[in-house]
Parts: sequence; C-alpha cells; structure tokens
Amino acid sequence: MALFGALFLALLAGAHAEFPGCKIRVTSKALELVKQEGLRFLEQELETITIPDLRGKEGHFYYNISEVKVTELQLTSSELDFQPQQELMLQITNASLGLRFRRQLLYWFFYDGGYINASAEGVSIRTGLELSRDPAGRMKVSNVSCQASVSRMHAAFGGTFKKVYDFLSTFITSGMRFLLNQQICPVLYHAGTVLLNSLLDTVPVRSSVDELVGIDYSLMKDPVASTSNLDMDFRGAFFPLTERNWSLPNRAVEPQLQEEERMVYVAFSEFFFDSAMESYFRAGALQLLLVGDKVPHDLDMLLRATYFGSIVLLDARLSAKMALRGKALRTQLDLRRFRIYSNHSALESLALIPLQAPLKTMLQIGVMPMLNERTWRGVQIPLPEGINFVHEVVTNHAGFLTIGADLHFAKGLREVIEKNRPADVRASTAPTPSTAAV
Repeated sequence: MALFGALFLALLAGAHAEFPGCKIRVTSKALELVKQEGLRFLEQELETITIPDLRGKEGHFYYNISEVKVTELQLTSSELDFQPQQELMLQITNASLGLRFRRQLLYWFFYDGGYINASAEGVSIRTGLELSRDPAGRMKVSNVSCQASVSRMHAAFGGTFKKVYDFLSTFITSGMRFLLNQQICPVLYHAGTVLLNSLLDTVPVRSSVDELVGIDYSLMKDPVASTSNLDMDFRGAFFPLTERNWSLPNRAVEPQLQEEERMVYVAFSEFFFDSAMESYFRAGALQLLLVGDKVPHDLDMLLRATYFGSIVLLDARLSAKMALRGKALRTQLDLRRFRIYSNHSALESLALIPLQAPLKTMLQIGVMPMLNERTWRGVQIPLPEGINFVHEVVTNHAGFLTIGADLHFAKGLREVIEKNRPADVRASTAPTPSTAAV
C-alpha cells in the first residue's frame, strides 16, 4: 500500500507540474567563444594573486623576495566542456605564468637589490562551476571545484651576486612555487562565487516591462547539463504590476528544443504571449471607450459585459511576428480566432455566435494596435548584461516557436563585472589554501 500511495502521489504531482513558458539551450557551439572571453577574464584575475614575501638565510647570506606580481598567462592547451551534474569544466594544461618580483640580498656589509623576471612553467588548472537555482529563481554559481599545480619555476638572476643567486635559486624558486600553488585556487573560487555571480545578477528574474506589466523569468529548476548542451527552464510569464502575485494558469504545450547547430536556442510557448495579453487586460491597457451612438447597443452591452466577466472569451488564439534586437524580444501579435460563450447558459452562448465576427473586428481595430504598440518596444530575454544575440532565425512550431542565434559579447566580462561587483572581502569567501594541489 505504501508503494501504491507513493506512486499515486508522484503521478498526481506530475499531472499538476507547470510547464515552462520559456526555455533556453546553450550548445557546445558557444563554448569556444565563451572560453576565449573567459580566459581573458582568468588572466586578469590571476594578475591579482598576492604572494607573501619570501625571506631566508643561508650561512652569511640573507635574502628577501617581495612584490611578486603575475604579469601574463601563456596557454598551450585549454578546453571548456559541459559536464553532467550542472557543471562547466575548464581544463588548462602545460601553461606558463610570467612573474616579476623584487630581490634583496645581504652578505656581510654588501647589499644587492633590484627587480627580476621569472616564469612558472608546467601550470595545470582544472576548475568546475556548479550551477543551480537559488530561492529567488536566479541562476547562481553554487560551488567551484579546483585543482591547480605548478611543476617548475625559473628565474634569471643577474647582478653582482649572480653566482650566489644561482646557489640560492633552488631554495627561492621552490618556496615561490609552493606559495603560488596555494594562491591559484582561492582566486578562482572568488572569481566564480563572487564575481561571476555578480554577472548572473544582471539576468532579469522579475522585472518591469513598462508602467503596467512585468515579466517573470525565474528558473523553475536547476540548469541541466549534458555533454553537448546546457538547458534552462524559465517560467516566462507576464503579470500586472498592480497584482504581482497573480498568475495565469499555463495550459499550453511544453516547448521543445532539439536543435544544436547554433550557439543558443530560445523557445516560447503560447502561454508566454497569452500571459502578456491577459496581463495588459488586467492592468487596464485594453479597455475600450465605447460611444453609444457609434456602436450598436447589443454589441456595446456585449463588450462591456465581456470586460466584467459575465461573457467569456475562450482561449483566444494569437499569431506572433518576432524580431530580436540585441537581446530585446520584439513582438507583433495578430488575433487569429476566438469564440465567446455565456457562463450562464448554453442557450445564451448560441445567441452570441452572430456577434463573434463584429467583436473580432472591434478587437482587431481597437485592442490589438494598443497591445502591439507596447509589445513592439521589446522585452529583454534572460541573458546577462553585455551578451547579445546575432544572426537569429525564428521557426514556428505547433504551440510554440523557437529562435536560434549566435552570441556576441558587446562588452567584456571584466567591464560588466567591474560595473556590478559587490563590495566584498576576498578572504571572507575564499576556501582554505588546502583547496590547491601542493
């Protein structure tokens, strides 16, 4: 009986599960573009590494290595892949880091100092971003895994005590390599959980479209990664700003995404457009000012009754012309068909049939232009700031439409993150140095 009850509850939950009004698929075709932009960001982050001063004594020689700075990242091999369990995995092998530091050496009463260039070679980094849905419905980097190692270091010492430095170089470079190993993963952890999350904060979740309605792009579940794509389900529903808790039931078919030829695909179901029309109606944007001497009395009463709800417009069908400008979705709606009925009796519903044609004409002339004037202004697709769609292609399906496009970085990751980064302290968000491979 317990098994039967559990099965019944599972079936009941499935029957009441709400379909997304909007889906987005990022394919592996986008990974090369994302990787190149990400590596530029990674190089800039590694330049922020702070390595403690290295001091020591060997016999009568005292040395101090300070002001160590990472100057460049040189890559030999790098791969960015989708991994199951909601992860993006970046792997860098056999890379090198350019460094510059200050040297100071004291031997009895003789002093030598200056700046010197060095290199960390055989750098390997493997880091994964785990993506999830937070309680507000926003996509977040919820965890960062990291392994990093530096296999060897080289420093071209010169100056008065070159032979002495050659003797000490093993101690100095070994100490620097150990310290550098300890710093890479904390920097990457901070970059993922703080800086990249500030970028994801620019994706709209519940935001205003205009002075009347808003759009709900909250994630319905965690993003799902396969080896070839990353899929995200958004609610994709409009709502009147005066009734933020109002929700239109979603009875549309679930949009499907099968293609993988373009960098990104977005699907919108009929529910997305139906919720827009219903939200504008509830917000008062579609009310008609009817003048008795211009509109037949019966039709006048019908229209007014319709807006008061005693006569119901059943599942009005809309066709939509879509266009994208950057990441603003512009829509022009056309009323294809609808039918009306009375919620009092079937006999009254039959009497309303002759009025369907003039009412449709009235809606097309008086309502649809007002609605299109607003929807053609555009509503933002849930993408981060600085990323736009290009080369888009719209395809109509039964009950939904899809838009395939490529991505374009109108702004660099660094520019957007610096604009939106929170005031934080790196030490408060970084894990202990044991995260790095020593």
